[in-house]
Amino acid sequence: MLFNSIHFAVFLPIVFIFYWIAGNRSLKFQNLVLLVSSYYFYAQWDWRFLFLLIFSTLLDFFTGIEIHKAKTQGKRKFWLWLSIAINLGFLGVFKYYNFFISSFEDGLSNLGIEINFYTLSIILPVGISFYTFHGLSYIIDIYYNRINPEKNFTHYSIFVSFFPLLVAGPIERGPHLLPQIRCRRQFNYLQAVDSLKQILWGLFKKIVIADNCAETVNRIFDNYQDYSGSTLVVGAFLFAFQIYCDFSGYSDIALGTGRLFGIELLKNFSFPYFSRDIAEFWRRWHISLSSWFKDYVYIPLGGSKGGVWMKIRNTFIIFLLSGLWHGANWTFIFWGLLNAVYIMPSILRNTNRSNLDIVAVGKSLPSLGEFFSIIITFSLTSVAWIFFRAENIQQAIEYISRMFFKSLFSIPSILPSALMIIILFFIIVEWLGREDKYAIEKFALNSLHLRYAFYIFLVILILVFAGNKEQFIYFQF
Repeated sequence: MLFNSIHFAVFLPIVFIFYWIAGNRSLKFQNLVLLVSSYYFYAQWDWRFLFLLIFSTLLDFFTGIEIHKAKTQGKRKFWLWLSIAINLGFLGVFKYYNFFISSFEDGLSNLGIEINFYTLSIILPVGISFYTFHGLSYIIDIYYNRINPEKNFTHYSIFVSFFPLLVAGPIERGPHLLPQIRCRRQFNYLQAVDSLKQILWGLFKKIVIADNCAETVNRIFDNYQDYSGSTLVVGAFLFAFQIYCDFSGYSDIALGTGRLFGIELLKNFSFPYFSRDIAEFWRRWHISLSSWFKDYVYIPLGGSKGGVWMKIRNTFIIFLLSGLWHGANWTFIFWGLLNAVYIMPSILRNTNRSNLDIVAVGKSLPSLGEFFSIIITFSLTSVAWIFFRAENIQQAIEYISRMFFKSLFSIPSILPSALMIIILFFIIVEWLGREDKYAIEKFALNSLHLRYAFYIFLVILILVFAGNKEQFIYFQF
């Protein structure tokens, strides 16, 4: 069930009404509504994978209790590694088995050894990377005594499968989400109105910008040999906005939907394309994943407390895993490693935490230095996104090399003017709202009529472009 589908447009109001009217009687009933609706939501993708989700939930629920009950460190480690091994085992089989087998076959073939290994004809369960990481963070937090295990199976099941975050995050943490699930929620009209605004902005980003960018991006990337360097730059530029508006649009809808039910989810994006360096970009892009790797991999490895070699090693490990998490393809691995190279100068010079606040706080415009820093960071990120979008490494390298032909200075043969105007409008709105939780949270229009005219304008654009429906990019991860 897509957030931008008629099915979801019918599903959400029904669950909302039932939750607040019938479910307002007790916490138990509220949570039962959330759990049943979440399982229904997931079953719409493929009901068979619902059993995998339930098994993963049962596994971590019971191993969390066993870790807490264990009297010896040996038993605690046994239950911890049992959960980790099974969770990553499922992820490995469904997501990475064929990739590693094919890569191994290719390696042997290059040595003159021809062996055909058995590959699996299986569908990747939607959201498996996200709910697996939900469970792993929960188990690890119990092991390190950061939280106590949840004894109520319904509560824990909602933590794993709450439908707004189930298939594409954000990746939640037990200390943040479980206390909200344990308490009965009270309806808040102002919060509900604000939630609808965030959902509206998310739908605008997804339907009006991302899906329309996708049409041009697909055309350029599928036929990149036929286009000038300037047109390929347009393709890279549009894909950068496609993936941002697609994923952050999903996150806005997820966070807004969660707050409709009185639940605050973790913020996943914080205006990353206004970043002044790569380190800042990664603090603002897919925040829940970046912080997950920092807390559960980077810091346990020693973080940046060791010498120069440890900093380099740990940084490359994090970005290698981040690339691999995104998909079973060498393009994602190269994308991750390229970002590690990008961020390395600031790591080695200890300047990676120079830009902690949003750019130009309290000002209308950035300084000239900030402006050029933003442009350089965006350009580097856009080049890296080419590897993310390409079918293989060779295509990405050819695409980039063709960008820098002398035709780079020609007039692009594809330049969707209407879409460019909408993107410019989007950038202006995001800039004006960059200090808020989401761009139109406190949209500065003094007239009530103008504010509503603005919202109606967004709705009209969404309805006009609603026919060009694309699946969310991060559903494949």
